Amino acid sequence: EHDKSERLLLNILPPRIAERLKHQEATIAESFEEVSVLFADLVGFTALSRSISPHRLVVLLNTIFTQFDQLAVQHNLEKIKTIGDDYLVVGGLSVENPDHVQSIIQMGLDMNKAIDEVNETLSHSLSIRIGIDCGPVVAGVIGKNKFIYDLWGDTVNTASRMESSGIEGYLQITESVYEKVNSSFSFESRGDIQVKGIGTVGTYLLNTTTEKG
Repeated sequence: EHDKSERLLLNILPPRIAERLKHQEATIAESFEEVSVLFADLVGFTALSRSISPHRLVVLLNTIFTQFDQLAVQHNLEKIKTIGDDYLVVGGLSVENPDHVQSIIQMGLDMNKAIDEVNETLSHSLSIRIGIDCGPVVAGVIGKNKFIYDLWGDTVNTASRMESSGIEGYLQITESVYEKVNSSFSFESRGDIQVKGIGTVGTYLLNTTTEKG
């Protein structure tokens, strides 16, 4: 039973955070100067939820997010959470990965491939919208009941805005991301967009079928 509890805790939290929690630290918070943050949203999922049974809906979502989880491990990234049909993954946090920005771009491309495979296998027409930013964040554990390891900061907010203002079939990234990976991928400039509470942000688009240059 102890081993089961340990595995469950490590499935929820990064190992070092789980260890601190077991020692009953009152406040667990860390600052990171440079991480990459990816938000993904399933386009068409809400409409689909009206036409299939709750059981089929949850099975479909679990199928998709399980594939995303596997991709996060494959690319040495860290899943933070799901929010409805949104998925949040981060690079450069607790998992050692000096190339996390490039890894998270590749993760986004592979997420799109995974959606294509699900559509082909299950005869759906879902697509995905992805937004990415990089920069500083604060991470920590909040709550006592059903606690969660979460992220805060302008980088998180901007990545979320990159997703919500993005285009299906593309990764929308900020200029700070572009500067780090433009030698490996081919982007097109989309110009500036307004991010609430932050201001004007330069953006770029990467077609999900684009191969490395």
